[in-house]
Amino acid sequence: MPKMRDYMDKLPSRTVCWAATWNHHAAGVGLENVVVREGGADSMLLGFSEDGTPFRLTYRLAWDEQLRIREADLAVQAVQETRSLRLRSDGNGHWWHADGDALAELDDCIDIDIWPTPLTNSLPLWRSGLGIGQRREYRMAWVSAPALTVEAKPQAYTRLKDRLYLFESLDGSGFRAELPVDEQLVVLDYPNFFVRVA
Repeated sequence: MPKMRDYMDKLPSRTVCWAATWNHHAAGVGLENVVVREGGADSMLLGFSEDGTPFRLTYRLAWDEQLRIREADLAVQAVQETRSLRLRSDGNGHWWHADGDALAELDDCIDIDIWPTPLTNSLPLWRSGLGIGQRREYRMAWVSAPALTVEAKPQAYTRLKDRLYLFESLDGSGFRAELPVDEQLVVLDYPNFFVRVA
């Protein structure tokens, strides 16, 4: 199975958009526009929090040649409030804030998973090389917007078909979702949460 570097050599930059379908306060309202390039991604997302408050999330990710996250800079603007989170990683499971404060609770996390975007579901898939029927568990640095809290969460991916993966949250919630992906292993539609905009 080709690695993401093979894809990026063929497609140095691309733009992906998803419409949000997850919020019952504003179903179908909200859009993410993300530019994926070799070495990182930049995104802006417009959405609504669970209480119906509109917010804007921007994030920038940088990864190394082994496709491991090294930098994650996020900012949220909601009404008159602005929050930011700047994370750094050595790519070997050690994390800290950009100001140098260590985040020992994220030890052994290689990837980041940002809510609400389906882009970060691709990160473990790019490196995994899973064959059909294979399953792998991960410990993720899970960031939740608009609060921009971060914690470690266990997850798993199983490759069901050539372009279909099963996502499982292993935090006790029992959440599972089948995720179709495109030729670059980027999520197409995330049932009940996101729809790819052509």
